[in-house]
Amino acid sequence: MARRKPPLRELHDSRGATFTEFGGWDMPVQFESIVDEHRAVRESVGIFDVSHMSEIEVAGPDATALLQRLTTNDVTRLRPRDAQYTTVTDAEGIMLDDAMVYRLSPDRAASYLFVPNAGHDAEMTERLEALRDDRDLDATVRNATEEWAMFAVQGPDALDLTEDVVEGSIRDLSRFSTTTVGVAGVDCLVARTGYTGEDGVEVLCPWDDAEAVYEAFDCTPCGLGARDTLRTEMGFLLSGQDFDPDDNPRNPYEAGVGFTVRLDTEFVGRDALEGVDAEGVEERFTGLRLLDRGVPRHGYEITDPDGERLGTVTSGTMSPTLSEPIALGYLPVEHAEPGTRVRVVVRGEPKRATVVAPPFLTRE
Repeated sequence: MARRKPPLRELHDSRGATFTEFGGWDMPVQFESIVDEHRAVRESVGIFDVSHMSEIEVAGPDATALLQRLTTNDVTRLRPRDAQYTTVTDAEGIMLDDAMVYRLSPDRAASYLFVPNAGHDAEMTERLEALRDDRDLDATVRNATEEWAMFAVQGPDALDLTEDVVEGSIRDLSRFSTTTVGVAGVDCLVARTGYTGEDGVEVLCPWDDAEAVYEAFDCTPCGLGARDTLRTEMGFLLSGQDFDPDDNPRNPYEAGVGFTVRLDTEFVGRDALEGVDAEGVEERFTGLRLLDRGVPRHGYEITDPDGERLGTVTSGTMSPTLSEPIALGYLPVEHAEPGTRVRVVVRGEPKRATVVAPPFLTRE
């Protein structure tokens, strides 16, 4: 199947980006250096093209009830212009995806913008439609993924840069809230959210205006390689890798995002998760810091010091910030306490590691 292309595919190619397939999209993985791009975000500011993310517009009198049925968090807590991190689970409480829900300003036709991960737009559109029809809800669902471009401007200098760029001001924009401002003459939805652990914004604009908006931000262009090392340092989940309904089925409590679960709402999977909440989990998502040389990678085995298998690495890298090898994965709760010594098998060699509660570094 042909890869989907973001609106700036040719622009990135002309600037020397290398590309990778992600969620069915052809996306820039790096421009010059993953490490340099990573450090730009940690130390100053960088911009990511994340136009591969899915966008689904949900509107109508029952839009809130529909998203409340789909997602584990409490959508009714959102005021206009608020944003919320959430998960989507099946009837057994297994995570199908994690996502952002934006409640839009009252003057917009769509009540909400629902943003699941790349390649999940068709699946989530169908799921929303099925839930709507099952309960005879009055709501429209529209897959607008290829109508929106999305850029993440991240780093300690991101707000200053954005303030200089926008036609208006974002100084009073609080975390997990949105506003509509002009950028290069284009009306954009700007959210104070991100996936790097640094402060910053995510900017959504019409697909056809992507280049003008992107070019307005004069900072380091960054690819998915740096995005991955940044989020790994923070212990943020990657859908399809740190959890997957088929290959690595996990519930929100196991995955460390139980805070997204509101058991007093009637989402799909609530009954199953009520049981998990009462009984507890057998395994827990946690971090590992290698004490020996070697880089942990997805799929590497985790054992106890005697060689008994405990789990596998879901994400791993050499941390550019810490200059240490770090990893994420699930361990039995009796082995998941910080300071516990384990082994990560790297190319057949058991490497000493210690359990760390993510994030691996603390950001203001």
